[in-house]
Amino acid sequence: MPVEEYMRRALSLARLAVGYTNPNPAVGAVIVKDGIVVGRGCTQPAGSSHAEVVALRQAGEKAKGATMYVTMEPCCHYGRTPPCTQAIINAGISEIYISLLDPNPLVSGRGMRELNEAGIKTYFGVHQQEAYEINEAYIKFITTGSPFITTKVAMSLDGKIATKTGHSKWISNEETRNYVHSLRHAADAIMVGVNTIIKDNPKLTARGCQGKGGLPKTQPLRLIVDSNGRTPLDSQVFKQPGETLLAVIGPLDLEKKKKFIQMSVEVLELPGVDGLVDLEKLFKTIGKRNIVTVLVEGGSKILGSLFDHRLVDKVLVFISPIIIGGSQAKTAVAGDGVNSIIEALSLERVKIKKFGNNVLISGYLKERSQQELQTVTR
Repeated sequence: MPVEEYMRRALSLARLAVGYTNPNPAVGAVIVKDGIVVGRGCTQPAGSSHAEVVALRQAGEKAKGATMYVTMEPCCHYGRTPPCTQAIINAGISEIYISLLDPNPLVSGRGMRELNEAGIKTYFGVHQQEAYEINEAYIKFITTGSPFITTKVAMSLDGKIATKTGHSKWISNEETRNYVHSLRHAADAIMVGVNTIIKDNPKLTARGCQGKGGLPKTQPLRLIVDSNGRTPLDSQVFKQPGETLLAVIGPLDLEKKKKFIQMSVEVLELPGVDGLVDLEKLFKTIGKRNIVTVLVEGGSKILGSLFDHRLVDKVLVFISPIIIGGSQAKTAVAGDGVNSIIEALSLERVKIKKFGNNVLISGYLKERSQQELQTVTR
């Protein structure tokens, strides 16, 4: 079997771990000897075994003289677990194929060097792009300290997220909504603005958090951006399992704050920018709590602020073939917006996927080159 196929198997294992390993990367490893797979593994929850160690345990003595395929460079430092490089060396692996270097400065390049110096043949770059996409959130987090921000919008063909009366259930079909629960399942936090809580009264939970592949998964953090503490105390979001964090402009009225705390809600007081919580400061703060991925589900004011301040990494737009109409009906993104089309934010690496009669358009916010910025400001 070719190298590419074994690495594809390792990538499949890595995908099983997505959402379970933060703040560590989701990694898959396969060990092959004499054309037979003798060990498989994916990263376990933080503090438990890494993919390489899981695969080595399964392989046992058969690891000696075998080849390992791993989707990210093995760690070479002591953290909550011993270094994987030493385990690989001790097991007698003869050669290793690595998809992607670990951008963690404690590891980057050092892991490969240690393996090379121990006499293990190392190869790099097989299915590198796929490995990058699996760990795009980890890569941003480990290099910036801020979480990876994905915005999700469900809208009509004419760009509306609700009718003029505020009604929005359901714009998207059931297949799409099921897929969104898988997105929530993989996220560390689900974020909305207070208006979404008031109008829709959502639970902000992920169905299917009982786990997969034998790994447990708690509900994602529910993150409400509520500048003035207007979230109703009887909201469904406060009655669900898991944690809720209320981000407000500080200092919040002491009586309001006391009531939220009595509901076991954490109140995070932050600076304000133009009457809204400083979102950049918010993301830096939750990044220190090892929140790696944030799924933003609205509303339009929050989305507008995120795009105005260029705080979005990935965009998911689900389009339903219905027309809502009405000048008073809500559009997906508010905020200041741009003055001319040339200033419009654009996406790259765009993908299109169908969910029955709904369409998902996804992509990554494109960074402007210096030349483009000069053109826009002329």
